[in-house]
Amino acid sequence: MPDNRTKTGPADDSRINVHQDYELQYWSQKFGVSPEELRQAVQKVGPMVKDVRRHLGK
Repeated sequence: MPDNRTKTGPADDSRINVHQDYELQYWSQKFGVSPEELRQAVQKVGPMVKDVRRHLGK
């Protein structure tokens, strides 16, 4: 089943999917960082929201 691209928030609120534009936008705004900063954080600590939040100090 394909993703519903009309969604504005994450499908799974415990993981960040930086390959979906709407999730990248959502989480970037939520953490107050640029999309590139978010991508770098996910690359470093993985896609789990709690780990990214800790890494970003949010």
